[in-house]
This record gives sequence, structure tokens and C-alpha cells, in this order.
Amino acid sequence: MARAGDAPVLRGGGFTAARSFRRSRARGASRAAFAATRVRRLLRPLPLVMLVLAAGLSALLVAGVPGDLVAVAGFRMSQPLWFLGVFVFAQVLVPALVAAHDRAPVVTLAVLAAAVVAGDVLRMTSGIEALGLLGLASVWLTVQQLGFWIEDGRADAIAARVHWRMAAGAVGLLLILVVSGAYAADMYVNLNPPTVALALFAFAQVTLFTLARQALRRWAGRPPVARAVDAIGGRAMTVYLWHMPALVALAGAVAGSALVTGADLPAPASPAWWLDRPAWLVLGTVVVGAVAWAASRFETRHARSGAEPVTEQAGRAALATLTGAAAVAAVLALGLGPATAVLSALLSALAVRLSAAGPILPRGLTPAGARGGRRSPLRGPRRGAGGRAPSARRAG
Repeated sequence: MARAGDAPVLRGGGFTAARSFRRSRARGASRAAFAATRVRRLLRPLPLVMLVLAAGLSALLVAGVPGDLVAVAGFRMSQPLWFLGVFVFAQVLVPALVAAHDRAPVVTLAVLAAAVVAGDVLRMTSGIEALGLLGLASVWLTVQQLGFWIEDGRADAIAARVHWRMAAGAVGLLLILVVSGAYAADMYVNLNPPTVALALFAFAQVTLFTLARQALRRWAGRPPVARAVDAIGGRAMTVYLWHMPALVALAGAVAGSALVTGADLPAPASPAWWLDRPAWLVLGTVVVGAVAWAASRFETRHARSGAEPVTEQAGRAALATLTGAAAVAAVLALGLGPATAVLSALLSALAVRLSAAGPILPRGLTPAGARGGRRSPLRGPRRGAGGRAPSARRAG
């Protein structure tokens, strides 16, 4: 996001990634360094989140909370993590996709869109729901690619009437697919797995956003709004990772207090439940904001104390990406419990470390052999007779 005082630009993931990549290349950074930077920024908040969740879930089990209830809490808190794994992969592919966009923007977008359609056709005709996982790549890469069109000005060069027609066409086609029964009207259903319906919805959003962009830019240029955007944008991943644990903890505290006091909680979707929603939203926003603020301060302090340049090695950046994805996949595949939370914390910390230059193990933990046998700087080399370092002890 733009810093407070800069000319603010409203950006999406694709826009920001493409702009950051072009700036890094202008500074002479390699593609591997860009990928490593994205991995580090996205995964740096994860180890702390996982360690706190491991401690919290362990405390619940020790306190005698039923294991199935703890499992439900772990599942709810882990649900948003899938997007982190997908986003990491999408971001590290930015160098290749930006290059393809610069060479053939229409063809590249068309190929990605065709992959979305092909994935849905294969899933529906074969009945193999696991094929829907292909949409995790094709749909989100297509959406990211739309951001490149905004970043390089191509979207703004399209006439407003064409944008209106494209938005109407996307929404119209989406309505036809929903009415025909091919896709659900609930976009949450079309999110799992990502489908053509979700891609059409995203395309309509991008076209309408482009039409409103100038007005939004003027509104975002106001100093209070710019400061708020800067504060939230700089902590976006922290807020994303902490919002569900904070809300689940808040819900547990409300339920626990009701058990202690004997108060009746309103049934979900009842009139009383809906009347409680404004208060719940306000309280949830305050709690999530406080937790994210505290966590971001810790992350910032830790990052400054251990700041290192990113790796320039393509293989190491790729390994960091795979390790970070494994940290997310372990939780999604095995479920979020104390053990998997610790495993995820270790893997994500390793991914962050791999994204940095220098040895993988922190200073002080590197084995002596890996340091080339260097002696302590407080002691000089041993000297033999005549002031020379002995190469070997001779007999006799």
C-alpha cells in the first residue's frame, strides 16, 4: 500500500505484485530475490500464530474440554489458511506471469481462463471432485492476472462503455449458469473448490472497480483515509491470520460466561440473534484489532532484530516456497491440533529462514564444521616455536 502522504493507489494482489516486481527489477534484484521477499513477507506472521494456537489448544485439552469440541475450534481457526498457501504460490509465479503478460496479455489471460473452464468440465464430467483442486491454481492465477491489466494501464485504456458491457456480460452469464443449476448461487459454495462462477464474479468486480477507480482514488487521497489504509494494509496478513483465532476465542468466552452465569444465548438466525449482530461486529472488530496490533509489534521487532538480505538463489527460493506451502498443507490435511500447529510453526519458520541469505541455521546454532572450523574471535591461532602455527606434531 502507499505510505501516508504518497499519492494513494487502490491496489489488488495482482496490481501490487506486478508493481513491486517491476520496481525490484529496476533496482537490479533477481527474480529469485523477488520470490524470496514475497515468501518472507507472507509467512513471517505464521510461526507465532501457530505456536499460540498450539498452546491454546493444549490448554483446552488439559482443562478437560472435550476433544471433539477442541477439534471443531481447530477446524474453524484453520479454515482461512488455504488462501495463504495459494497466495504464496501465485506470488512467486509473478515474474513468469508478468513476462507472459508483457509479451501477449490477451493470449495469457485467455489461456488461464480456458484452464478454469477445462478444470470445471473435467470435474463435472468425471465426477471426481478432487479435480476441483485444479481451480486453486487456475482461478486465482486468472484473478491475479486481471490485476496486471490495471497495473500497466491497459484496463484504464478501455472505454467506459466497454467496461459496462463486459461487467453486464459477466453477470448475465453468471446468472444463466446459476439458474441452469450448473453452479450454486452461494459464492461460498463456488469458493470450495474455485469455479468458473467465481472467476466470472471476479471479472465483473474488476471491471466495475476500474470504472470507480478515479473516484475511489480521490476519496483515498484524504489524509485520514490514507493513514487508515496504510495502517491496515501494512498489517493485512497479520489481521488475516489472527482474525479467526480471535473470533473463536471471543465466541468461546461468550459461551463460557453464559454457562457460568446461566444466561440464555439467542438461537442462531433468530430475531434476537440478528439484533445482537451489530454489537458482535463491533466487539469482534475491537478484539481482532487489538490482537493484530500486538502481534504486528512483535513481528516488526523480531524482523528488525534479525533482518537479513533475501537469497538470490533460485533453488533456495523455490525450496522456501515449497516449505511454506507444506506448513499450510500439513494443517489442512491433518487438522489443526497442538502437534500439527507446532509442525506448521517449524516449517513456516524454516521457510522464512530459507528465504534469507546466509546459513540456514541461526548464528550460534551452526555446527563448527559448517563454519569451516573457525576459532572463537576472542582467541588467536595457536603458535608453535618460532611464531608459526604448527601443521603437525612430529615424533622425536
